Amino acid sequence: MHPYSEYLQEYVHNLNNLQEGGKFKDDFRISSTGKLMRKLWLDELPMIINLLKGDMKLVGVRPLSQHYFSLFTKELQEKRTNYKPGLVPPFYADMPKTLEEIMDTEMKYLLAYEKHPFRTDWKYFWKAFYNIVFRRARSN
Repeated sequence: MHPYSEYLQEYVHNLNNLQEGGKFKDDFRISSTGKLMRKLWLDELPMIINLLKGDMKLVGVRPLSQHYFSLFTKELQEKRTNYKPGLVPPFYADMPKTLEEIMDTEMKYLLAYEKHPFRTDWKYFWKAFYNIVFRRARSN
């Protein structure tokens, strides 16, 4: 990543906006090595370590940068902070395309998780697994 990339995030968002799936278009902060690591999912290794340490759970909303978090509704921001982040996000179960759809997906997941935590995580895990393995889902 580019030095000070977190501080440049709002600038990149204003410059390029979001592409389908919620990532920044033409993000100059990602090096060619970073692109390769993302393609091979090696950028997930720190999160796997956090999962093993117990700081994260297997399924759940992903941790976000401060700027990206600020784009979410206040209601969703409050709900997200009540739960541990997850390695496999609800994004991969529903494959939303716009920021609004991403927020809807996360809210739907969190509301279901409040009622039936294990069943919700089980369902979302297998939906995500299917989309990643058989449909080659990627967050770009």
